[in-house]
Amino acid sequence: MYDQIKDAIRLSLAGLLLLAGAAAADTLTLQEAIAEAQGSNPGLAAIKLRAKALAEIPSQAGALLDPRLSLNVTNLPLDSFSLTQEGMSQIQIGITQTLPYPGKLALQSQLAELEANVAESEIYELQLQLTRDVKTVWWNLFYLDRALEAVARNQTLLEQFVRIAETRYQVGQGLLQDILLAQLELSRLHDSDIRLHNMRDNEASRLNVLLGRSSSHVIQIPASVNEQPPTLIDEDVLQQHAITRHPNLLSQRHRTEAARTRIDLALKDYVPDFTVGAVYGFRSGDNVNGSRRADLGTVILSMSLPFHSSSKQDRAVDQRNAEWMQQKYQLDDYRNQTIFEVKRAINDYRYGNKQVVLFKNEIVPQARQTVDAMLAAYQAGKVDFLNLVRSQATLYNYETEYWKAISSTNQALARLVAAVGEETVHE
Repeated sequence: MYDQIKDAIRLSLAGLLLLAGAAAADTLTLQEAIAEAQGSNPGLAAIKLRAKALAEIPSQAGALLDPRLSLNVTNLPLDSFSLTQEGMSQIQIGITQTLPYPGKLALQSQLAELEANVAESEIYELQLQLTRDVKTVWWNLFYLDRALEAVARNQTLLEQFVRIAETRYQVGQGLLQDILLAQLELSRLHDSDIRLHNMRDNEASRLNVLLGRSSSHVIQIPASVNEQPPTLIDEDVLQQHAITRHPNLLSQRHRTEAARTRIDLALKDYVPDFTVGAVYGFRSGDNVNGSRRADLGTVILSMSLPFHSSSKQDRAVDQRNAEWMQQKYQLDDYRNQTIFEVKRAINDYRYGNKQVVLFKNEIVPQARQTVDAMLAAYQAGKVDFLNLVRSQATLYNYETEYWKAISSTNQALARLVAAVGEETVHE
Protein backbone atom coordinates (compact mmCIF):
# COMPACT_ATOMS: atom_id res chain seq x y z
CA MET A 1 0.00 0.00 0.00
CA TYR A 2 2.78 2.40 0.96
CA ASP A 3 4.59 1.72 -2.34
CA GLN A 4 1.40 2.57 -4.25
CA ILE A 5 1.04 5.81 -2.35
CA LYS A 6 4.66 6.73 -3.09
CA ASP A 7 4.13 5.99 -6.79
CA ALA A 8 1.07 8.23 -6.81
CA ILE A 9 3.04 10.99 -5.08
CA ARG A 10 5.87 10.73 -7.59
CA LEU A 11 3.41 10.97 -10.47
CA SER A 12 1.81 14.00 -8.84
CA LEU A 13 5.17 15.70 -8.35
CA ALA A 14 6.17 14.88 -11.91
CA GLY A 15 2.95 16.45 -13.12
CA LEU A 16 3.65 19.58 -11.10
CA LEU A 17 7.15 19.80 -12.55
CA LEU A 18 5.75 19.51 -16.06
CA LEU A 19 3.22 22.22 -15.28
CA ALA A 20 5.93 24.42 -13.84
CA GLY A 21 7.99 23.98 -17.00
CA ALA A 22 5.04 24.84 -19.19
CA ALA A 23 4.28 27.88 -17.03
CA ALA A 24 7.80 29.17 -17.47
CA ALA A 25 7.39 28.90 -21.22
CA ASP A 26 3.92 30.39 -21.59
CA THR A 27 2.09 31.99 -18.66
CA LEU A 28 -1.09 34.05 -18.75
CA THR A 29 -0.85 37.19 -16.67
CA LEU A 30 -3.97 38.82 -15.27
CA GLN A 31 -3.74 41.83 -17.58
CA GLU A 32 -3.25 39.58 -20.61
CA ALA A 33 -6.34 37.58 -19.63
CA ILE A 34 -8.43 40.74 -19.26
CA ALA A 35 -7.27 42.13 -22.61
CA GLU A 36 -7.97 38.84 -24.38
CA ALA A 37 -11.44 38.58 -22.87
CA GLN A 38 -12.31 42.13 -23.89
CA GLY A 39 -11.25 41.38 -27.44
CA SER A 40 -12.54 37.83 -27.91
CA ASN A 41 -15.54 37.21 -25.66
CA PRO A 42 -18.52 36.41 -27.95
CA GLY A 43 -21.12 37.74 -25.52
CA LEU A 44 -19.42 41.14 -25.46
CA ALA A 45 -19.11 41.12 -29.26
CA ALA A 46 -22.84 40.38 -29.56
CA ILE A 47 -23.93 43.27 -27.34
CA LYS A 48 -21.57 45.64 -29.17
CA LEU A 49 -23.27 44.75 -32.44
CA ARG A 50 -26.67 45.24 -30.79
CA ALA A 51 -25.62 48.72 -29.67
CA LYS A 52 -24.36 49.47 -33.17
CA ALA A 53 -27.71 48.43 -34.62
CA LEU A 54 -29.65 50.57 -32.12
CA ALA A 55 -27.46 53.57 -32.93
CA GLU A 56 -28.85 53.50 -36.49
CA ILE A 57 -32.46 53.85 -35.33
CA PRO A 58 -32.73 57.54 -34.20
CA SER A 59 -32.37 58.97 -37.70
CA GLN A 60 -34.93 56.46 -38.97
CA ALA A 61 -37.37 57.27 -36.16
CA GLY A 62 -37.10 61.00 -36.87
CA ALA A 63 -37.69 60.69 -40.61
CA LEU A 64 -41.02 61.15 -42.38
CA LEU A 65 -42.84 58.15 -43.76
CA ASP A 66 -42.17 57.55 -47.43
CA PRO A 67 -44.64 59.37 -49.74
CA ARG A 68 -47.18 57.18 -51.50
CA LEU A 69 -47.53 57.21 -55.27
CA SER A 70 -50.90 56.14 -56.69
CA LEU A 71 -52.11 55.31 -60.18
CA ASN A 72 -55.90 55.17 -60.65
CA VAL A 73 -58.43 54.73 -63.42
CA THR A 74 -61.70 56.46 -62.38
CA ASN A 75 -65.25 56.63 -63.75
CA LEU A 76 -64.55 54.02 -66.38
CA PRO A 77 -67.79 52.81 -68.11
CA LEU A 78 -68.11 49.07 -67.73
CA ASP A 79 -70.10 48.61 -70.93
CA SER A 80 -67.30 49.76 -73.18
CA PHE A 81 -64.25 50.33 -71.00
CA SER A 82 -63.61 53.42 -73.12
CA LEU A 83 -61.84 56.45 -71.69
CA THR A 84 -63.52 58.75 -74.24
CA GLN A 85 -67.16 57.77 -73.73
CA GLU A 86 -67.75 59.70 -70.47
CA GLY A 87 -66.41 63.13 -69.65
CA MET A 88 -65.33 62.17 -66.10
CA SER A 89 -63.37 59.10 -67.12
CA GLN A 90 -59.72 59.70 -66.42
CA ILE A 91 -56.36 58.18 -65.56
CA GLN A 92 -55.03 59.66 -62.34
CA ILE A 93 -51.55 59.84 -60.97
CA GLY A 94 -51.14 61.14 -57.43
CA ILE A 95 -48.75 61.49 -54.56
CA THR A 96 -49.58 61.76 -50.83
CA GLN A 97 -47.47 62.41 -47.75
CA THR A 98 -48.34 61.76 -44.10
CA LEU A 99 -47.25 64.57 -41.78
CA PRO A 100 -47.22 63.76 -38.04
CA TYR A 101 -48.22 66.56 -35.72
CA PRO A 102 -45.23 68.87 -35.04
CA GLY A 103 -42.97 67.44 -32.33
CA LYS A 104 -43.86 63.76 -32.75
CA LEU A 105 -40.91 62.87 -34.94
CA ALA A 106 -38.49 64.71 -32.66
CA LEU A 107 -39.82 62.76 -29.66
CA GLN A 108 -39.54 59.46 -31.56
CA SER A 109 -35.95 60.25 -32.49
CA GLN A 110 -35.17 61.26 -28.91
CA LEU A 111 -36.66 58.03 -27.61
CA ALA A 112 -34.61 55.92 -30.02
CA GLU A 113 -31.46 57.82 -29.04
CA LEU A 114 -32.10 57.15 -25.35
CA GLU A 115 -32.53 53.44 -26.08
CA ALA A 116 -29.24 53.51 -28.00
CA ASN A 117 -27.60 55.18 -24.98
CA VAL A 118 -28.92 52.35 -22.80
CA ALA A 119 -27.21 49.84 -25.09
CA GLU A 120 -23.93 51.79 -24.92
CA SER A 121 -24.06 51.77 -21.12
CA GLU A 122 -24.81 48.04 -21.19
CA ILE A 123 -21.61 47.50 -23.17
CA TYR A 124 -19.58 49.14 -20.41
CA GLU A 125 -21.52 47.22 -17.77
CA LEU A 126 -20.77 43.91 -19.49
CA GLN A 127 -17.11 44.90 -19.83
CA LEU A 128 -16.96 45.52 -16.08
CA GLN A 129 -18.69 42.21 -15.33
CA LEU A 130 -16.43 40.35 -17.74
CA THR A 131 -13.31 41.88 -16.19
CA ARG A 132 -14.59 41.01 -12.71
CA ASP A 133 -15.29 37.40 -13.73
CA VAL A 134 -11.89 37.02 -15.40
CA LYS A 135 -10.14 38.37 -12.31
CA THR A 136 -12.17 36.09 -10.04
CA VAL A 137 -11.35 32.94 -12.01
CA TRP A 138 -7.72 33.95 -12.53
CA TRP A 139 -7.23 34.39 -8.77
CA ASN A 140 -8.97 31.08 -8.13
CA LEU A 141 -6.46 29.43 -10.43
CA PHE A 142 -3.59 31.20 -8.66
CA TYR A 143 -4.83 29.92 -5.30
CA LEU A 144 -5.30 26.36 -6.59
CA ASP A 145 -1.78 26.30 -8.03
CA ARG A 146 -0.33 27.43 -4.70
CA ALA A 147 -2.49 24.87 -2.86
CA LEU A 148 -1.18 22.11 -5.14
CA GLU A 149 2.37 23.23 -4.41
CA ALA A 150 1.59 23.07 -0.69
CA VAL A 151 0.25 19.53 -1.13
CA ALA A 152 3.46 18.50 -2.91
CA ARG A 153 5.65 20.01 -0.17
CA ASN A 154 3.66 18.32 2.56
CA GLN A 155 3.79 14.98 0.76
CA THR A 156 7.58 15.27 0.65
CA LEU A 157 7.75 16.11 4.35
CA LEU A 158 5.41 13.27 5.30
CA GLU A 159 7.58 10.87 3.32
CA GLN A 160 10.47 12.08 5.45
CA PHE A 161 8.40 11.46 8.58
CA VAL A 162 7.64 7.93 7.37
CA ARG A 163 11.33 7.20 6.89
CA ILE A 164 12.10 8.51 10.37
CA ALA A 165 9.26 6.43 11.86
CA GLU A 166 10.45 3.33 10.00
CA THR A 167 14.01 3.87 11.23
CA ARG A 168 12.85 4.28 14.84
CA TYR A 169 10.60 1.21 14.51
CA GLN A 170 13.47 -0.91 13.17
CA VAL A 171 15.68 -0.06 16.13
CA GLY A 172 12.85 -0.66 18.58
CA GLN A 173 12.25 2.99 19.48
CA GLY A 174 9.10 3.55 17.44
CA LEU A 175 5.66 2.08 16.92
CA LEU A 176 4.07 0.48 13.89
CA GLN A 177 1.05 2.71 14.39
CA ASP A 178 3.26 5.74 13.66
CA ILE A 179 4.05 4.37 10.21
CA LEU A 180 0.40 3.59 9.54
CA LEU A 181 -0.63 7.06 10.71
CA ALA A 182 1.85 8.70 8.32
CA GLN A 183 0.61 6.53 5.46
CA LEU A 184 -2.96 7.58 6.24
CA GLU A 185 -1.99 11.26 6.14
CA LEU A 186 -0.25 10.66 2.80
CA SER A 187 -3.46 9.14 1.46
CA ARG A 188 -5.41 12.17 2.64
CA LEU A 189 -2.99 14.48 0.88
CA HIS A 190 -3.34 12.40 -2.26
CA ASP A 191 -7.12 12.85 -2.02
CA SER A 192 -6.61 16.62 -1.65
CA ASP A 193 -4.35 16.57 -4.70
CA ILE A 194 -7.05 14.85 -6.79
CA ARG A 195 -9.74 17.25 -5.56
CA LEU A 196 -7.63 20.36 -6.20
CA HIS A 197 -6.71 19.18 -9.71
CA ASN A 198 -10.38 18.67 -10.49
CA MET A 199 -11.21 22.16 -9.22
CA ARG A 200 -8.37 23.63 -11.27
CA ASP A 201 -9.52 21.89 -14.45
CA ASN A 202 -13.01 23.32 -13.99
CA GLU A 203 -11.73 26.84 -13.31
CA ALA A 204 -9.39 26.67 -16.32
CA SER A 205 -12.30 25.65 -18.54
CA ARG A 206 -14.35 28.51 -17.14
CA LEU A 207 -11.58 31.02 -17.87
CA ASN A 208 -11.21 29.65 -21.41
CA VAL A 209 -14.91 30.28 -22.02
CA LEU A 210 -14.57 33.87 -20.78
CA LEU A 211 -11.60 34.35 -23.11
CA GLY A 212 -13.48 32.95 -26.09
CA ARG A 213 -11.15 29.93 -26.30
CA SER A 214 -11.71 26.22 -26.52
CA SER A 215 -12.50 24.89 -23.03
CA SER A 216 -9.61 22.39 -23.30
CA HIS A 217 -6.94 25.05 -23.88
CA VAL A 218 -4.09 24.72 -21.35
CA ILE A 219 -3.80 27.72 -19.02
CA GLN A 220 -0.78 28.42 -16.85
CA ILE A 221 -0.71 31.16 -14.19
CA PRO A 222 2.45 32.96 -12.97
CA ALA A 223 3.84 31.46 -9.77
CA SER A 224 4.43 34.79 -8.04
CA VAL A 225 2.45 38.00 -7.62
CA ASN A 226 2.66 41.17 -5.57
CA GLU A 227 1.35 39.92 -2.23
CA GLN A 228 0.95 43.42 -0.75
CA PRO A 229 -2.66 44.64 -1.16
CA PRO A 230 -3.00 48.33 -2.19
CA THR A 231 -4.59 51.02 -0.04
CA LEU A 232 -8.13 51.97 -1.04
CA ILE A 233 -9.41 55.46 -1.75
CA ASP A 234 -11.73 56.96 0.87
CA GLU A 235 -14.99 55.02 1.08
CA ASP A 236 -17.23 58.08 0.66
CA VAL A 237 -15.40 58.97 -2.55
CA LEU A 238 -15.87 55.45 -3.88
CA GLN A 239 -19.57 55.53 -3.05
CA GLN A 240 -20.01 58.86 -4.87
CA HIS A 241 -18.11 57.60 -7.91
CA ALA A 242 -20.32 54.53 -8.03
CA ILE A 243 -23.53 56.57 -7.87
CA THR A 244 -22.47 58.97 -10.62
CA ARG A 245 -20.45 56.71 -12.94
CA HIS A 246 -21.63 53.13 -12.68
CA PRO A 247 -22.95 52.10 -16.11
CA ASN A 248 -25.88 50.19 -14.62
CA LEU A 249 -27.12 53.40 -13.03
CA LEU A 250 -26.38 55.39 -16.18
CA SER A 251 -28.41 52.97 -18.31
CA GLN A 252 -31.26 53.05 -15.79
CA ARG A 253 -31.28 56.85 -15.89
CA HIS A 254 -31.59 56.61 -19.68
CA ARG A 255 -34.46 54.13 -19.27
CA THR A 256 -36.21 56.50 -16.86
CA GLU A 257 -35.80 59.41 -19.25
CA ALA A 258 -37.04 57.24 -22.11
CA ALA A 259 -40.14 56.36 -20.07
CA ARG A 260 -40.79 60.08 -19.52
CA THR A 261 -40.40 60.68 -23.26
CA ARG A 262 -43.00 57.98 -23.95
CA ILE A 263 -45.44 59.97 -21.81
CA ASP A 264 -44.85 63.06 -23.95
CA LEU A 265 -45.29 60.95 -27.06
CA ALA A 266 -48.54 59.47 -25.74
CA LEU A 267 -49.86 62.99 -25.08
CA LYS A 268 -49.12 63.85 -28.69
CA ASP A 269 -51.62 61.18 -29.78
CA TYR A 270 -54.44 63.48 -28.66
CA VAL A 271 -53.67 65.74 -31.63
CA PRO A 272 -54.22 64.68 -35.25
CA ASP A 273 -51.77 63.59 -37.91
CA PHE A 274 -52.21 65.04 -41.39
CA THR A 275 -52.06 63.66 -44.89
CA VAL A 276 -51.54 65.98 -47.87
CA GLY A 277 -51.44 65.10 -51.52
CA ALA A 278 -52.11 66.05 -55.11
CA VAL A 279 -53.70 64.05 -57.93
CA TYR A 280 -53.51 64.81 -61.65
CA GLY A 281 -56.25 63.33 -63.86
CA PHE A 282 -55.69 62.76 -67.57
CA ARG A 283 -58.87 62.85 -69.70
CA SER A 284 -59.37 61.74 -73.31
CA GLY A 285 -61.94 62.71 -75.93
CA ASP A 286 -63.78 65.93 -76.81
CA ASN A 287 -66.57 67.96 -75.25
CA VAL A 288 -70.00 68.37 -76.90
CA ASN A 289 -68.91 71.70 -78.36
CA GLY A 290 -65.96 69.99 -79.99
CA SER A 291 -63.29 71.30 -77.63
CA ARG A 292 -60.80 68.89 -76.12
CA ARG A 293 -61.55 67.78 -72.59
CA ALA A 294 -59.29 69.49 -70.03
CA ASP A 295 -57.28 67.48 -67.52
CA LEU A 296 -58.32 67.69 -63.87
CA GLY A 297 -56.38 68.33 -60.69
CA THR A 298 -57.18 67.36 -57.08
CA VAL A 299 -55.67 68.54 -53.80
CA ILE A 300 -56.00 66.25 -50.75
CA LEU A 301 -55.91 67.22 -47.07
CA SER A 302 -56.99 64.73 -44.40
CA MET A 303 -56.37 64.26 -40.69
CA SER A 304 -56.89 61.63 -38.03
CA LEU A 305 -59.62 62.28 -35.47
CA PRO A 306 -59.02 60.97 -31.92
CA PHE A 307 -62.67 60.18 -31.26
CA HIS A 308 -61.91 57.19 -28.99
CA SER A 309 -59.54 58.95 -26.60
CA SER A 310 -61.23 57.60 -23.46
CA SER A 311 -60.46 54.00 -24.41
CA LYS A 312 -57.23 54.58 -26.30
CA GLN A 313 -55.23 57.77 -25.65
CA ASP A 314 -56.27 58.07 -21.99
CA ARG A 315 -55.31 54.47 -21.32
CA ALA A 316 -52.01 54.90 -23.15
CA VAL A 317 -51.08 57.91 -21.01
CA ASP A 318 -51.93 55.99 -17.83
CA GLN A 319 -49.82 53.09 -19.06
CA ARG A 320 -46.83 55.32 -19.78
CA ASN A 321 -47.11 57.06 -16.42
CA ALA A 322 -47.07 53.68 -14.65
CA GLU A 323 -44.02 52.61 -16.67
CA TRP A 324 -42.26 55.86 -15.77
CA MET A 325 -42.90 55.34 -12.06
CA GLN A 326 -41.65 51.77 -12.37
CA GLN A 327 -38.37 52.97 -13.90
CA LYS A 328 -37.96 55.60 -11.18
CA TYR A 329 -38.37 52.99 -8.45
CA GLN A 330 -35.99 50.71 -10.34
CA LEU A 331 -33.41 53.50 -10.42
CA ASP A 332 -33.70 53.92 -6.64
CA ASP A 333 -33.34 50.16 -6.19
CA TYR A 334 -30.24 50.03 -8.42
CA ARG A 335 -28.72 52.93 -6.50
CA ASN A 336 -29.23 51.15 -3.18
CA GLN A 337 -27.86 47.89 -4.59
CA THR A 338 -24.78 49.66 -5.92
CA ILE A 339 -24.08 51.32 -2.57
CA PHE A 340 -24.46 47.93 -0.87
CA GLU A 341 -22.13 46.19 -3.35
CA VAL A 342 -19.46 48.86 -2.84
CA LYS A 343 -19.77 48.61 0.95
CA ARG A 344 -19.66 44.81 0.93
CA ALA A 345 -16.65 44.70 -1.38
CA ILE A 346 -14.78 47.21 0.82
CA ASN A 347 -15.55 45.19 3.95
CA ASP A 348 -14.45 41.92 2.31
CA TYR A 349 -11.28 43.58 1.04
CA ARG A 350 -10.36 44.97 4.44
CA TYR A 351 -11.08 41.65 6.12
CA GLY A 352 -9.00 39.76 3.58
CA ASN A 353 -6.18 42.29 3.91
CA LYS A 354 -6.05 41.73 7.66
CA GLN A 355 -6.02 37.96 7.12
CA VAL A 356 -3.12 38.19 4.66
CA VAL A 357 -1.02 40.21 7.11
CA LEU A 358 -1.87 37.91 10.02
CA PHE A 359 -1.08 34.68 8.13
CA LYS A 360 2.10 36.05 6.55
CA ASN A 361 3.65 37.70 9.61
CA GLU A 362 2.43 35.50 12.45
CA ILE A 363 0.47 32.32 11.87
CA VAL A 364 2.43 30.63 9.05
CA PRO A 365 5.92 31.39 10.51
CA GLN A 366 4.77 30.15 13.92
CA ALA A 367 3.32 26.98 12.40
CA ARG A 368 6.61 26.28 10.59
CA GLN A 369 8.59 26.78 13.78
CA THR A 370 6.20 24.41 15.53
CA VAL A 371 6.76 21.69 12.91
CA ASP A 372 10.55 22.07 13.15
CA ALA A 373 10.40 21.90 16.94
CA MET A 374 8.06 18.90 16.88
CA LEU A 375 10.30 17.04 14.42
CA ALA A 376 13.39 17.59 16.58
CA ALA A 377 11.50 16.57 19.70
CA TYR A 378 10.14 13.42 18.02
CA GLN A 379 13.61 12.37 16.88
CA ALA A 380 14.74 12.84 20.46
CA GLY A 381 11.77 10.80 21.71
CA LYS A 382 10.17 13.68 23.60
CA VAL A 383 6.81 13.88 21.72
CA ASP A 384 4.66 11.27 20.05
CA PHE A 385 4.26 10.90 16.32
CA LEU A 386 0.62 11.96 16.35
CA ASN A 387 1.47 15.47 17.54
CA LEU A 388 4.17 15.73 14.86
CA VAL A 389 1.69 14.79 12.12
CA ARG A 390 -0.94 17.12 13.52
CA SER A 391 1.49 20.03 13.50
CA GLN A 392 2.39 19.33 9.88
CA ALA A 393 -1.31 19.13 8.90
CA THR A 394 -1.89 22.44 10.67
CA LEU A 395 0.97 24.05 8.72
CA TYR A 396 -0.50 22.79 5.44
CA ASN A 397 -3.90 24.22 6.33
CA TYR A 398 -2.46 27.61 7.27
CA GLU A 399 -0.33 27.78 4.11
CA THR A 400 -3.33 27.11 1.91
CA GLU A 401 -5.44 29.55 3.95
CA TYR A 402 -2.81 32.23 3.36
CA TRP A 403 -3.00 31.84 -0.41
CA LYS A 404 -6.79 31.62 -0.17
CA ALA A 405 -6.80 34.95 1.68
CA ILE A 406 -4.67 36.59 -1.04
CA SER A 407 -7.03 35.24 -3.69
CA SER A 408 -10.16 36.34 -1.82
CA THR A 409 -8.74 39.81 -1.17
CA ASN A 410 -8.01 40.37 -4.85
CA GLN A 411 -11.41 39.00 -5.80
CA ALA A 412 -13.01 41.51 -3.42
CA LEU A 413 -10.97 44.22 -5.14
CA ALA A 414 -12.29 43.01 -8.51
CA ARG A 415 -15.86 43.22 -7.22
CA LEU A 416 -15.19 46.72 -5.90
CA VAL A 417 -13.93 47.88 -9.29
CA ALA A 418 -17.06 46.46 -10.94
CA ALA A 419 -19.32 48.09 -8.34
CA VAL A 420 -17.67 51.50 -8.58
CA GLY A 421 -17.54 51.42 -12.36
CA GLU A 422 -13.88 52.37 -12.79
CA GLU A 423 -10.46 50.83 -12.25
CA THR A 424 -9.06 53.58 -10.00
CA VAL A 425 -10.22 52.48 -6.55
CA HIS A 426 -6.87 52.52 -4.74
CA GLU A 427 -4.06 54.96 -4.18
